[in-house]
Amino acid sequence: MRRLNRGQAAEFYAVHRGKDFYDGLVEFIVSGPVVAIRVEGPHARQDLREMVGVTDPALAAPGTIRADCGTTLRMNAVHASNPDEDVERELQFFFPG
Repeated sequence: MRRLNRGQAAEFYAVHRGKDFYDGLVEFIVSGPVVAIRVEGPHARQDLREMVGVTDPALAAPGTIRADCGTTLRMNAVHASNPDEDVERELQFFFPG
């Protein structure tokens, strides 16, 4: 568990810089502590995405993290890496070396 400062948050979300939701992402991730986990297994990505739910909590299936804990599209309670290139970059960000 750790707190990110604005510089770290900007680095973490650099892939989204220039998009209309970028500032909101940065603002939300610095608003409280972050708990980073690495999930491994044969179907880890699929299983994690199912547990997390779709990005919009209002559309997420009941019992998912976003449905149960998210409040808005921007404040959806959880981040999960999606594309392969983001996974390694994000793992290195939180778990260097």
